[in-house]
Amino acid sequence: MFYDKGLKFECQMCRYCCSSEPGYVYLTKDDIEKASKHFGIDFDSFIKTYCRLVDFGPYFLVSLQETPDYDCIFLSSKGCAIYDARPLQCRTYPFWKNVMESEESWKREGESCPGIGKGRIVSKREIEKRLKDNEMPPYMIIKK
Repeated sequence: MFYDKGLKFECQMCRYCCSSEPGYVYLTKDDIEKASKHFGIDFDSFIKTYCRLVDFGPYFLVSLQETPDYDCIFLSSKGCAIYDARPLQCRTYPFWKNVMESEESWKREGESCPGIGKGRIVSKREIEKRLKDNEMPPYMIIKK
């Protein structure tokens, strides 16, 4: 693999992965539990206040809301308001399957993410752990 010796990545706090483009941050039950605890509210209140349901036919997946300009609802001028309780999808970026498919896709992501190629080396072992963690997470499903 092109990342056998690891890859440099360090978040530059540019906010790219949290803003500017529409998208989804799908949540697991664990993500919701951690975030609701962070705010001191119950599980259902967190979903009602901060989430949206994304229609997948026979069920919905739970995703974080976005602002009208496509920023994550938790993105503030100081950064992520729930950084210590951020969702799995956020914790594993940029080590997502579509980004790690090839060296070319990694470099292409680096055109938008200034943290790629900077900072400490993330080991192959850590990269593969993040890929595995984000492979098929148990997303929060709500049946119709």
